[in-house]
Amino acid sequence: MTEIVITGLGATTPLGGDLASTWAGMLAGRSGVSAITEEWAAELPARIAAYVAVDPSTIIDRVKARRLDRSTQLALIAAQEAWTDAGFDWEAEEGSQVDPHRLSVSVASGIGGLHSLLNNWDAQRDKGYRRVSPFTIPMLMANAPAANVGLAVHAKAGVHAPVSACASSNEAIALAVDQLRLGRADVAVVGGTEATIHPLPLAAFGQMQALSRRNDDPQGASRPWDRGRDGFVMGEGSAVMVIETLEHALARGAKIYGTIAGSGITADSHDIVQPDPTGEGQSGAMIKAIVDAKLSPSDIRHINAHGTSTPQGDVTEAGSIRTGLGDATDGCVVTSTKSMTGHLLGGAGALETIATVLALRDRMVPPTINLEDPEPDLGIDIAANVARPLPSGDLAGINNSFGFGGHNVAIVVTNANFNR
Repeated sequence: MTEIVITGLGATTPLGGDLASTWAGMLAGRSGVSAITEEWAAELPARIAAYVAVDPSTIIDRVKARRLDRSTQLALIAAQEAWTDAGFDWEAEEGSQVDPHRLSVSVASGIGGLHSLLNNWDAQRDKGYRRVSPFTIPMLMANAPAANVGLAVHAKAGVHAPVSACASSNEAIALAVDQLRLGRADVAVVGGTEATIHPLPLAAFGQMQALSRRNDDPQGASRPWDRGRDGFVMGEGSAVMVIETLEHALARGAKIYGTIAGSGITADSHDIVQPDPTGEGQSGAMIKAIVDAKLSPSDIRHINAHGTSTPQGDVTEAGSIRTGLGDATDGCVVTSTKSMTGHLLGGAGALETIATVLALRDRMVPPTINLEDPEPDLGIDIAANVARPLPSGDLAGINNSFGFGGHNVAIVVTNANFNR
């Protein structure tokens, strides 16, 4: 089977404007959550969120930025970092670095250009249709981030934008791996993005009782597996990787962070918003990914969990990990980096897969912060409040992403030079 390796990483998140600052923030256990200071938040039940750490307009050309939704702006920032990290020139002419017909893009968004949709509706309602931007549709469409990344890197082997709620960017990774394994491309730019800190989704998630209302303690609000958890915190950001076939990476002398060894996708077929409480679909995704990677559960030493800080979801996932890994669960360190970043929705899976890659590289699992009173009898070993070292030798890890609609996607990664 064709081996798929990771050669470039990039991210812009609530913990930092780039991947290095994001990863440093994770290992330090720093929260990126703060109070929402805009007036519109005053009447909402949840008035906290995790904004990206930089203003995209300071990085992207101002004229170009006006024609892009915030979600696409974030995706381009992360993609440029990943592309450059992989050893490519972001400004290079088409075909000068990678055959464009052998280069694909798979960048997801869970919701799409929400700000562009709602801001232009406000403009039409209040001032008439002539105030609507002619770029509204290409700004709001869910495939806009993928399309703009594809334009930037001159990809012609296919540009894809899976939409599966909070599992979207892990599904984007799984899709790209399949494309490379099938020989339809040599290189793929993969990831996800989201920017939905806006009154409507905050009100909607709030009405569902899905968001934390710990407004007086923003940095303590996201607390996966803690008995005091009361919902997730909305976050925004983007994470992107460059992946390619091992043969292509070796031929151009690329550095290799690790491998995307396997993926597993299942569906709960249970409820549009609630996970199946048996965890059957979630554990099934993990088992499929391990089998796809040709590994055994005992090879899995770390899981970056979906771990959103919702009362039901956290308990269900803990049980599904126990079911998926069996007795091997005892040798696996679990964490939820959403305790620090908030929930990036369609961008979450990509960011947390990158965190898993870096945890294996540095042999250090970032902590789950705010875990002061753990839910009893979870049966998983959580890196609570401080980073946890991993052992020497070969390491494999899993990132879980689960989404409304019953989408379950698990990605297995290994460290570089993993000896099968």
